[in-house]
Amino acid sequence: MRGFRMILMGSLVAIALPAMAMAAAVTPKTAVETQVQKVITTLAEPAFKDLSREGKIEKIRSIINEIFDYSELSRRTLGRDWAKFKPVQQEEFIKLFSDLLEKTYADRLLAYSNEKVVFDKENLLSETQAEVFSNVLTSDGKKIPLDYRLIAKEGQWLVYDVIIEGISMVRNYRDQFRDILAKNPPEHVLKVLRDRAREG
Repeated sequence: MRGFRMILMGSLVAIALPAMAMAAAVTPKTAVETQVQKVITTLAEPAFKDLSREGKIEKIRSIINEIFDYSELSRRTLGRDWAKFKPVQQEEFIKLFSDLLEKTYADRLLAYSNEKVVFDKENLLSETQAEVFSNVLTSDGKKIPLDYRLIAKEGQWLVYDVIIEGISMVRNYRDQFRDILAKNPPEHVLKVLRDRAREG
């Protein structure tokens, strides 16, 4: 799928809040910056570098599990088509889609090569939604805009979308799934994700 290419840059910023509840005073920008540093620090640890490839993937996935509000992300990705899925299908979609994103991010993070992430500003869209703006500075001097959309739930700011060079990950996947659902029932989308999971 075309959307998988977007994961390459998004993987450099495994951003989210820790699983523990954050103080209400923590701003979206602070939360994102803190978690980015946590991910970068983990990737640079000697103990991490000594792990096997599978060990590294598991370690990364444990961090990635903190990244997104997968339920929110899944609902927004399917958009109006979410209602076409039965509750049990919705649950399976969330599980399969989150597994796909976790694995893809883990693979890409193994290719991390000391890119820098420089944060700019945050924009509060409402009391419960915000945007955080940043740029990834690559080793060859390129500046790549990378922004995040977050939602506040139970005292935490959680990421539900990543925008890379103006392209929304949620919208990108939504277009792909919408094309499938235009000619097929929800079960076909689940089959596509199951097949992708089996491929590893």
